[in-house]
Amino acid sequence: MSKPNPNDPSSPMNRREQVFPHLDADMGARIAGYGVEERVPAGTVLFRRGQRHIDCFFVVEGSIEIFDVGKDGEPNIFVVHEANQFTGEVDLFSDRQAMVNARTGSDSRLIRLDTTAFRRLVSGEPDIGEILMRAFILRRVELIQTGTGGVTLAGSAHAADTVRLRSFLIRNGYPYRLLDTDVDEDARHLIDGCGIDATECPVVILPDRRVLRCPTTAELADELGITIELDADHTYDVAVIGAGPAGLAAAVYAASEGLDTLVLEALAPGGQAGTSSKIENYLGFPTGISGQALAGRAHVQAMKFGAHVAVARSVERMDCAGRPYRLHLDSGDVVTAKSVVIATGARYRKLDQVDYERYEGQGIHYAATAMEATLCAGEEVVVVGGGNSAGQAAVFLARTAAHVHILVRGEGLAATMSDYLVQRIMQSPRITLYSHCQVDHVDGDTYLREVGWFCRKTGAQTRKKIGSLFVMIGAEPNTAWLKDCLDLDRKGFVLTGRDADGFATPSPYATTLRGVFAVGDVRSGSIKRVASGVGEGSVVVQAIHRFLNPSPM
Repeated sequence: MSKPNPNDPSSPMNRREQVFPHLDADMGARIAGYGVEERVPAGTVLFRRGQRHIDCFFVVEGSIEIFDVGKDGEPNIFVVHEANQFTGEVDLFSDRQAMVNARTGSDSRLIRLDTTAFRRLVSGEPDIGEILMRAFILRRVELIQTGTGGVTLAGSAHAADTVRLRSFLIRNGYPYRLLDTDVDEDARHLIDGCGIDATECPVVILPDRRVLRCPTTAELADELGITIELDADHTYDVAVIGAGPAGLAAAVYAASEGLDTLVLEALAPGGQAGTSSKIENYLGFPTGISGQALAGRAHVQAMKFGAHVAVARSVERMDCAGRPYRLHLDSGDVVTAKSVVIATGARYRKLDQVDYERYEGQGIHYAATAMEATLCAGEEVVVVGGGNSAGQAAVFLARTAAHVHILVRGEGLAATMSDYLVQRIMQSPRITLYSHCQVDHVDGDTYLREVGWFCRKTGAQTRKKIGSLFVMIGAEPNTAWLKDCLDLDRKGFVLTGRDADGFATPSPYATTLRGVFAVGDVRSGSIKRVASGVGEGSVVVQAIHRFLNPSPM
């Protein structure tokens, strides 16, 4: 885990008044109008780790201690809220389990706001809502930076399952501490002391000292309460499948316009864009923004308006014979919705190499985030691909890698990559572009150790000691779960703009199944850009309204 940088002005550690603000008397009085006043004796537990739907508390008199439990089983108090301060962080907007505990530090007078009252406050008092929102986001960032309230992940940092679990925790904003058994002697002693065999690693050690041995992503999500509980008897106005930029935009606009909205996401908010190290051509962010930061903000924004977001939940199939639509999930749950937005995006294609799958996650990567950059720091790396994602990855990795080799099958980058990225690549002494070249060799032991490529134009054959290969080529749509429900193009992308049976809901995002729409990268003919995905996700809500509330002819 990275430690907070005391010299970084953006760190929550250096923005205490925004992280833990004191509200004025007028704001306190307005908050009181939404909640219930209580007098609570010292030492009263207000909520515990693992509880869902916890209340928000505003301190009128006294104090509230926020704590986790130390190794000795004793409370470790890390925040004390005093008069005119409030409890909570971003999980107050969701149905996730709380990560910390709270108790009164002295005899206190509090305003208790349950979930409904809290949402009314945020909506009805925008100035207070803005302060709360900023504080909640910064508090979560601080928890992540310090690992407070999180779990311990122990295993080889380069192992595929460690990378998988670590990526899941990072992308879902869950605090954790990594113990790398390859280099940390204390980590190995901890594993031995817990009676864990090396073959069972990686393991996740929970705050109550229970150990999860190489859990699946879904098992970890359920154990940590990252996903939400689904009501099989409830029918949503709209189910958005996929939480990439297009899906999150659809969720924000649908929820903000009063639609009962559910988002189902297989891994984490952000989709493929969530792995982008820095997006610099997205409107409104002149200095750029990482895909994860953009996704995190959109995720909180959707929850603020009341959208329900269930991560680590994949849709295996959809009953498309009748309405409302029934979505069958890999967890065994079934959810029902009057309308559906397909925003499952696309994934990078794989290279056709012997032993390729053997090194996936153990040297072969499909994302270039800070985690991957740490794994290959000081080493030479190869990036395959000529699109913006590959360009962003190359520029980002060049900061820490010894050298970046970019391989493209075509003439160059100009036809497929934004010019600002092309110029940076051409000007960087730490990046070399190889045109008309492709990988023809991967080798190693447990991990990838060697990569080779062949260049058709020159006939040159290259072999290098390389342990990190980043593959960002083409796109395959995530539409296998749709089976024969609606029309797809020859590559498997969803055909849109073809309203079923002449139904009067004209929309470029309508599919051949009434009430089902497709937006973003999964849609046939879409422009594979973050901004266009966001635009499609926002605009499709108008068509959903027309479908749910058709005008009389």
